[in-house]
Amino acid sequence: MAPYRQNPLSGVCAPAAGMWPDFLTGQEGAPVRVLLIDDDEFVRRVIAQELLSDLRIQLEGQANSIREGRKLLATHEFDVLMVDLRLSDGLCFELIDEARRHRCNGEVIVISAFEDDDHVLRAFELGATGYLLKNAWLQSFPEAVLHVANGGAAITPRLARRLLHLLNQHPREHPADDAPPLPAPPSHETTLSRRENQILRFVALGYVSVEIGAKLGITGQTVNAHIKSIYKKLHVHSRAQAVNLAVQAGLI
Repeated sequence: MAPYRQNPLSGVCAPAAGMWPDFLTGQEGAPVRVLLIDDDEFVRRVIAQELLSDLRIQLEGQANSIREGRKLLATHEFDVLMVDLRLSDGLCFELIDEARRHRCNGEVIVISAFEDDDHVLRAFELGATGYLLKNAWLQSFPEAVLHVANGGAAITPRLARRLLHLLNQHPREHPADDAPPLPAPPSHETTLSRRENQILRFVALGYVSVEIGAKLGITGQTVNAHIKSIYKKLHVHSRAQAVNLAVQAGLI
């Protein structure tokens, strides 16, 4: 039986990190690079300690505000940005957008003490692939980082259930007035190469970059380069947006 560790934020014990398959991103020789932005010093220290205790992750830098976060994004390479929803100088949405501009293949996990549905949905619309509550049960910040870095999503189970119910009952046909516009569907002139089409189909089936590369006989880095090209052609910032728009336009 795997050893357990206690999450200092929630007081709940969760399984400690186990072996990580060698075909996934996050090996000791090439850990996932993380930037952490949170203005609560205690929370930031707790999350940082969890990340630092996992050899699959490398904590590249920390900040406590939007202003300092911008400097961090401009000066550090990263694979995953973890950012608090409410910082001392504003909400984190502009940092999500800026992170996408600096590194379109980077992932974003929002961390928050709040379960505000509108803010959660807006974060996902901007391209976040994770939303974690700071005091959630059975939650591992390192595991969340590793999941999103390998093409998955990280969301607190109770929040995921509430959002599924919300989306089923009240589809967001018209985003809030202050929300940024969603990408327009691709025009009939938009074309993906045969390889890009293959890769996007695998993405739609839930495969991560390394798995796609193994199926196509190419490296995970080559897959990511193709995905970057797909983002540019479709004018999107995340895999989910790329799949949705490609399906709408009949590209896959």
